[in-house]
Amino acid sequence: MLKKALAHGLTPIVFVNKIDRPNAEPLLMHDKVLELFLDLDANEEQFGAPFLYGSAKNGYAGLKPDAEMKDMGPLFDAIMEHIPAPDADPNGEFKMLVSNIDWSDYVGRIAIGKILSGSVEVGQTVWRLMPGAKPQRAKISKVFEYTALATSEVNSGGAGHIVGLSGFEDVEIGETIAANSELEPIPFVEIDPPTVMMSFAVNDGPYAGTEGTRVTSREIRDRIFREARTNVSIKVEETDSAGEFKVSARGAMQVAVVVEEMRREGYEVLVSRPTVIKREINGKLHEPFEALYLEAPDDSIGGCIQALANRKGVMESMSTRNGRTTIEATIPTRGLIGFEFELLNITSGEGIMSHLFKEYRPDSGDIRTRGTGTLISMEKGEAMTYSLTNIETRGKLFVGPGELVYEGMIIGENPRADDLPVNPTKAKHVTNHRASGSDKTTALTPPLKFSLERAIEYIEPDELVEATPKNIRLRKRILDSNERKRMAKKA
Repeated sequence: MLKKALAHGLTPIVFVNKIDRPNAEPLLMHDKVLELFLDLDANEEQFGAPFLYGSAKNGYAGLKPDAEMKDMGPLFDAIMEHIPAPDADPNGEFKMLVSNIDWSDYVGRIAIGKILSGSVEVGQTVWRLMPGAKPQRAKISKVFEYTALATSEVNSGGAGHIVGLSGFEDVEIGETIAANSELEPIPFVEIDPPTVMMSFAVNDGPYAGTEGTRVTSREIRDRIFREARTNVSIKVEETDSAGEFKVSARGAMQVAVVVEEMRREGYEVLVSRPTVIKREINGKLHEPFEALYLEAPDDSIGGCIQALANRKGVMESMSTRNGRTTIEATIPTRGLIGFEFELLNITSGEGIMSHLFKEYRPDSGDIRTRGTGTLISMEKGEAMTYSLTNIETRGKLFVGPGELVYEGMIIGENPRADDLPVNPTKAKHVTNHRASGSDKTTALTPPLKFSLERAIEYIEPDELVEATPKNIRLRKRILDSNERKRMAKKA
């Protein structure tokens, strides 16, 4: 976002936050931000951006790290001084750049944007201007005005106002809505294309339909296509398989947000592991690479370097300061899937990372992002304490006593690289003999519970995440163990 803002000629204001922390180094952050501006080709005016320091949580800001700070007044003053006022012409012909899209079941697509000149009213005839295409005529049926979080229907909107306009059969972000078909379209910064792709499918597990109310392929299809209407960074394609759809986005988190919304709305859906969208350049397959910035304690940096090497990362530079090491590396986007969770484990939660798209490079080959196998249930039923106690000696558990499991469901992690079939439903046989202490409660380690995003990044290509309103389960794509063996032999 910063790179695009600088390229668009916008003036930045830098706010160094959290200077109240004991290990805060605001002056060092000042230098690092200037280095980032250099890397992003900022011009002289942008490089001279004003810097402010403070704590957003505590509500104060200042022009220097050691200045006396009372409130956020200095930040507001800097915004008024350095950020130009919106440019709008109330006397010109109506013109608006579509910057967002909304959807209503009553009026269809709603084009949202700021009116740059003129005014618009209900019933007015306007034109959709698209670069390289013939202008299309439309009639405004509704005008919506946005104030804070509220939306209200109005009769007209003037220059400088952010409004929503309906009356279009189809409209996209980046198009210009104007009163005259002869006007030039407003320049638009292109949206980044999707970088990862995942599949959405109907839940075909043994417990399908028991926790959700919307479980059919038609309902899932309608929901994700409706999402694509308003979220232009998501692309949806149908596949040859009934009940399966490909969803492309700019990251796993973006898709996880959509799946979480669907769960809360009563949907059940199977989600695959994200795969990177590759390109063919000069007859060779290329994949996206990213610049990775990583900071970790000195005593855990060896594990971080090893993890980067396993994921085909190449270290560009390394520096140490005050017990922490900073690494800059170049890594395939594929290698970043699941890396943040691994970094937190290696550094005991103290590692920090950020990344930025760098370029497309030739395919780097196979990358194994998970070095462990799984514990797979062989039976369907309720997990029992007796069997989980024995299974716990084999690895980490993902389920606890009383939870429902089924054949092919992943119930734990095997430290070794292979998958291990286990039976978590086996109960202790009742006998007439009692030994001293035999009735004591067995203490199990609390099971590891995954967030939706973490579950999506954890699974392998032959595994799926089952997301329902009540549970997030991990499972094999093929549930039957014999069928999995046959497919493995064919492969």
